[in-house]
Amino acid sequence: MTPPTTRPRRYWLMKSEPGECSIDDALAAKHATVPWTGVRNYQARNFMRDEMQAGDGVLFYHSSCPQPGIAGIAEIASAARPDPTQFDPDSPYFDPKASHGKPRWLLRDVKALRKTRLLGLAELRAHPELAHLKVLQRSNRLSITEVNEADWELILRLLA
Repeated sequence: MTPPTTRPRRYWLMKSEPGECSIDDALAAKHATVPWTGVRNYQARNFMRDEMQAGDGVLFYHSSCPQPGIAGIAEIASAARPDPTQFDPDSPYFDPKASHGKPRWLLRDVKALRKTRLLGLAELRAHPELAHLKVLQRSNRLSITEVNEADWELILRLLA
């Protein structure tokens, strides 16, 4: 029997509208953990389904607000599971094509570790070595993007 393989920790930038779930909301939640609901993009869903693992690092990003930017540090805290909002006709994330037997959308729990100062887009853009970050690309609307380890470390230094 071969032992299970472990992969290196990976890093993600996950966008949330602060009116729906801010870093403060996440920190105030039980165990500082919130379900990351409402993802309705197949690429972001596939990241949650296929690429993320519990323990991966998360840059908690406030989007669609007057001052967007990285607002906290978090980590993935669960395996992927069906997002219940897809089944709720009263939810803005309801999907009539989803069924309990064949869910289309997933979520992961995210555990907030700490709030940071806001690291906004202008400051991120001021560092040419971060220019390739998806969040800085025009027309990028993905709510979840991968961040490489060097960028993660640089961003943590900027937040210190």
